[in-house]
Amino acid sequence: MGVMRTEAPPALRRTTTGAVLAAAVTVLATVATPAALAAGTDGAQRGTVVEVRQLDRLSPAEATARITARGYSGPAARYGVADYRVVYRTVDPQGRPTTASGLVSLPETARRELGTVVYEHGTTAAKADAPSADGTDRADAVLFAAAGYATVAPDYLGLGSGPGPHPYADTASETTASLDLLRAARRLVREHGHRLATGVQVTGFSQGGPAAMALGRALQQGADPHFRLVSLAPISGPYDAQHAEAPAGLVDGTLDGRTTNYLFGYWLTAMNREYHLYDSPAELFQAPYDRQVEALYDGSHADAEIFAALPAAPHAFLTPHAIDWALHPTGALLRAFRANDDSCDWAPDVPVRLFAADGDHSVAYLNSEHCARDLAAHGARVTLTDVGTVDHSPSRRAALPQVAALFEQRLPA
Repeated sequence: MGVMRTEAPPALRRTTTGAVLAAAVTVLATVATPAALAAGTDGAQRGTVVEVRQLDRLSPAEATARITARGYSGPAARYGVADYRVVYRTVDPQGRPTTASGLVSLPETARRELGTVVYEHGTTAAKADAPSADGTDRADAVLFAAAGYATVAPDYLGLGSGPGPHPYADTASETTASLDLLRAARRLVREHGHRLATGVQVTGFSQGGPAAMALGRALQQGADPHFRLVSLAPISGPYDAQHAEAPAGLVDGTLDGRTTNYLFGYWLTAMNREYHLYDSPAELFQAPYDRQVEALYDGSHADAEIFAALPAAPHAFLTPHAIDWALHPTGALLRAFRANDDSCDWAPDVPVRLFAADGDHSVAYLNSEHCARDLAAHGARVTLTDVGTVDHSPSRRAALPQVAALFEQRLPA
């Protein structure tokens, strides 16, 4: 089936961020036995809740203000929202037991059964900027929760309260972390007198685009018998880093150079932990950045701080070998690309709506065109909506209210 491309109006401007309320109360804690921890990647401990902490409680008016401050248009919130940080048991990229954290936003409603939305957040390097910490992505979850959906927003491994470094853009661990937070959320809502409906609608932005596609595939394949995929609508994702993102950032010059450096620095240092891309950072990074780059992505530095430490041009940051290898990958780097560039290489049973902006200077629009092409080649029903000549973050502000309206049409809250 072919790809349908539509046009959408330009994004709205972002307004001043509203104040974040704070009220922390630990309400639940469970401990798995050593035997359960040794049960393997499919053991009963996955999705077990370790801790829940209420972050805030918003009235409908406060939820509307939070959504508006994030730059979103649309109807006023129908419900108040309670936000929770959930720490839960999952597995690391090697399948070993670990914990992760995530945000669960619940509408304040008397309805017993709640529809479910998963929101996969975009790139952030600081643990403290994850959705369940103090990240602005919390407002993205509130957008759906205020419409009546139980909304699940994973921090991913190593962000928020998760231990260790973040395996950036590793779709396999993004999938397991997301699936296990869904399981933990199912347990949490029972504590509040609700139950999660089986149908799940999935979206995500930037890094969260491939994460959303990969989670959708896992749900369709029956990764958890309770949940089934209903809708899939990711935004501005780097679905094809090898054939779209790398050439656009390193050769064509159509992407912002400092952003390209930030993303490739993050990705190469993270992939080195899994694929051993280098013995010394000096093999891929120019001096003096070779002595700084790994520390910049240790989870303690905000994005603005990292950007300020990076040069404006990729050739000043990456060695000639690194650039040539990224454009003509072999060996370990090729394995890393292939392992994480396959999120659109399947046949969804549900219609897929992709959103992207042809004015994006951070993530090439070509990524979404390649994703749509690959999905269509598998016979999927896919629509690619161009939200206009806007940049990366504005593409989220333009697209996410459209995603919310789409989800309301496909499976009303």
